[in-house]
Amino acid sequence: MKRIQAEIAGLKLGGGAPIAVQTMCNTHTQDVEKSVAQCLEMAAAGAKLIRLTTQGFKEVEALDKIKAILRNQGIKTPLVADVHFNSEVAIAAASVADKVRINPGNFSQVHKDAQSQFARFIEACRKHGTAVRIGLNHGSLGEDIVNRWGNTPEGMKQAAMQWLAMCIDEKFDNVVVSLKASNTIVMSQAYLLLFKAMEESGTVFPVHLGVTEAGNADQGRIKSAIGIGALLSKGIGDTVRVSLTENPVNEIPAGEQIVQFFESKDAQRLYEAVRNQNSRTPILRFTDLGCGKDDWNRFIIRAAALFGVMLLEKEIDDFTIAEAPYSEKKMKALKENIQQGARRVFYHPEYIACPGCGRTQYNLEETFNKVKERTSHLKGVRIAVMGCIVNGPGEMADADYGYVGQGGGKVTIYKGKQPVLKGVPDSEAIDKLLQIIEKDQK
Repeated sequence: MKRIQAEIAGLKLGGGAPIAVQTMCNTHTQDVEKSVAQCLEMAAAGAKLIRLTTQGFKEVEALDKIKAILRNQGIKTPLVADVHFNSEVAIAAASVADKVRINPGNFSQVHKDAQSQFARFIEACRKHGTAVRIGLNHGSLGEDIVNRWGNTPEGMKQAAMQWLAMCIDEKFDNVVVSLKASNTIVMSQAYLLLFKAMEESGTVFPVHLGVTEAGNADQGRIKSAIGIGALLSKGIGDTVRVSLTENPVNEIPAGEQIVQFFESKDAQRLYEAVRNQNSRTPILRFTDLGCGKDDWNRFIIRAAALFGVMLLEKEIDDFTIAEAPYSEKKMKALKENIQQGARRVFYHPEYIACPGCGRTQYNLEETFNKVKERTSHLKGVRIAVMGCIVNGPGEMADADYGYVGQGGGKVTIYKGKQPVLKGVPDSEAIDKLLQIIEKDQK
């Protein structure tokens, strides 16, 4: 068995290296000053990799400037260019970034053309010593894959293996792979299929874990802890990102807390304590989780990484945390969020919200919180709030309704996968979204 160890500007991933926590800027990459300031804050918070959206050649130039400024200030944190669709931009970014994240299936609708461009891209990365992340997301697969396997975990695995096989053929192995989804079941199943397929092929590449469009606040942290935890608990995962629709610096402690739980002896001890009860509704005391009263985020992440994973995998049906120093209302909300994050019981709307990046042209966090406030009464409805049209329509594949920024103060409203209202002023968009939902609810 060959286990690949990727290297990104001195940072090693896979092959026994420590799990690295990463994040992504939500600044506009062309705004060099703001991007540098955010990178400095992220580096100070402990980010091991920092990704920036690089959708065009101007962003490649800006990334080059950002990198130079950071290096001159002694910041060596690897920078990752996030490129979608445009293979020429990806090739250009390979000469600047320490790693380039791509979805090769989106290089061209014609698979042979996508393969040709991917080969050129690999050569550029080889020339410049640049690492690659093959990042495939649920809802953003190439047409060739969808036609054969559908938008499924199997399709996601097949797509990843297709491009990894090409990397092996080209003798290029400085590669990391990811298969993200906002649905924790789809996400965990896809990664398990991928890891098994890599083992069977004889070559295991480093794996990046994340629940995409997880949302914010407790729900975002809980959903991420469940999806990521389901894989870390099995020894799968070399780098993680907790995608939150809030200040991206907040993603770092959340990711670190998930990783630390599974790297410590606490995870094994607590899983054994629950399993030894031989009960579908186990009980643990608050103190068993190793948390203090004043560290709510650490507590909910550990509870989700334990009970949420076991709920996801149908080992248990419910749970109780006894003697918790919080109100009954707060504990009830925690249990509901964990049950829903594990997709066992749905108590409130399912929100799919991207964390935002340089492509976002409106206040995503503020808008998402307004949508949540005005739709909280809608049980079982899946609502997506997406920053832009690049990933939005594809990655909100599970949503019943969608709010997608299109730039210039305009929004497109989706019903399922179909845009039903385009060019809606953002000042009216939430009202329009609610009108469509409420009409369907009658």
